[in-house]
Amino acid sequence: MIEPVYSWARPFSKGLAMVEINGKYGFVDKKGNVVIEPVYDGAWDFLEGLAAVELNGKWGYIDKKGNVVIEPVYDGAWPFSKGLAMVEINGKYGFVDKKGNVVIEPVYDRAGGFSEELAPVKLNDKWGYIDKEGNVVIEAVYEDAWNFSEGLAAVKINGKWGFVDKKGNVVIEVIYDWVEPFIEELAAVKLNGKWGFVDKKGNVVIEPVYNWVEPFKEGIAIVIINGKLGYIDKEGTQYWED
Repeated sequence: MIEPVYSWARPFSKGLAMVEINGKYGFVDKKGNVVIEPVYDGAWDFLEGLAAVELNGKWGYIDKKGNVVIEPVYDGAWPFSKGLAMVEINGKYGFVDKKGNVVIEPVYDRAGGFSEELAPVKLNDKWGYIDKEGNVVIEAVYEDAWNFSEGLAAVKINGKWGFVDKKGNVVIEVIYDWVEPFIEELAAVKLNGKWGFVDKKGNVVIEPVYNWVEPFKEGIAIVIINGKLGYIDKEGTQYWED
């Protein structure tokens, strides 16, 4: 469909795909037509109608016709999520809207995109959560914090991971070596070097006996145990490859 002439290419997102040629980035449509010329030093995929692009060491945003919507004045810029995008200025992070208005001042040491109306932010070496108005919803007390997924977010305390709700209540004990976000009502958790799954109340649904697991998709998860690849359902029934 599209000849292999690019040094690198991303999957299609909203009808366009980012491509690299001669060290520059642009976008093509599904027929291979160049929609946005490869003139940028860096780029992200299109999300919510805009894409972050880098030009001469600064980041801004363009629309699907290649028009500059937000001038490249940022040290870093990330895709839009729920109408806001994270940007970096002088080593600090904040959020802008699609007109380039600063909605949340760049005062944070780090941040993540908005998910389920909240975003994780880092201040004074600790992570917490803010809402879209910049209000602190969960105080910055965690060593690390991830985006909310299905109402819960993974947080790290004293080197261990657990989950909190949107009020900051610990819903799943902070006892795990590693965790993955909730998908299809279950989250993969690692304990003593082995992986299993818990539900949203913290109940162990599938014992941590696997060397590796993938998140559930349509009720099935890929697992590896003792070098053997197989699948499990949400009841823990195993199906092994021949």
